[in-house]
Amino acid sequence: MMTVRLIAHTPEPEKVVAAAAKLCYSDAHIADLLDGLNEEKTARFLEMLSDLGHASPIEHASFTFGIEGVSRTLLAQITRHRIASFSVQSQRYVRLDDFRYVIPPEIEAIPEAKAAFIDSMNEDAARYLDLVKKLEEAHTARLVAEGLPEKQARAKASKQANEDARFVLPNACETKMVVTMNARSLLNFFRLRCCERAQWEIRLLADEMLRLVYPIAPHLFRTAGPACLEGPCPEGKMCCGRAAQVRQKYARQKEQANA
Repeated sequence: MMTVRLIAHTPEPEKVVAAAAKLCYSDAHIADLLDGLNEEKTARFLEMLSDLGHASPIEHASFTFGIEGVSRTLLAQITRHRIASFSVQSQRYVRLDDFRYVIPPEIEAIPEAKAAFIDSMNEDAARYLDLVKKLEEAHTARLVAEGLPEKQARAKASKQANEDARFVLPNACETKMVVTMNARSLLNFFRLRCCERAQWEIRLLADEMLRLVYPIAPHLFRTAGPACLEGPCPEGKMCCGRAAQVRQKYARQKEQANA
């Protein structure tokens, strides 16, 4: 099951962004940037930045998430967001003796499809562990023959076995990661991945990340969400046709967070 935690963020992120904006539009000295930046003035600076489309100051606020229970399919998508930092559990160094996987909801909803999917995952797990064993034994024998002590040979062989055996693992295989994005990158991420046309798993992730950051920086993320919240859908003929419902959904979520 997907789990998302906000594990760190810039202290007082909105105030930091407002201070950066203040520097851009005044002759304030660095030592005085935070002076007078109460909640009202901070909100005013952030609204001004949004209205002007001046996005660079919001890059000074960053947010770090711990994410687990997601698939390698999701990993391939989220790493396309290049202005971010990723630390991902390695299949090279971590042997998946406890093989876990993500079942897509559409498969989960059909008993026959779910049974076939689970059978396939069990087969993949068995093949992976069998391949690990065969590779490890072969590599250990070779390294011992080359003169390496058996304990050292087996440790090295184990890593080599993991490195190649992982090639049989499916996209459904669970992974975990730590992800850091600045607020500007997050807004872009939400714009693209909260969209109804985004793949279901990364859309769920984006919604959960937005739910976590919004209470911390409500002015910074007041327009956060899919592109249709701020104007017409940019998807053209591929539009989901549910823009009104989507706007209601995010308005309701933000109202609940503000309650």
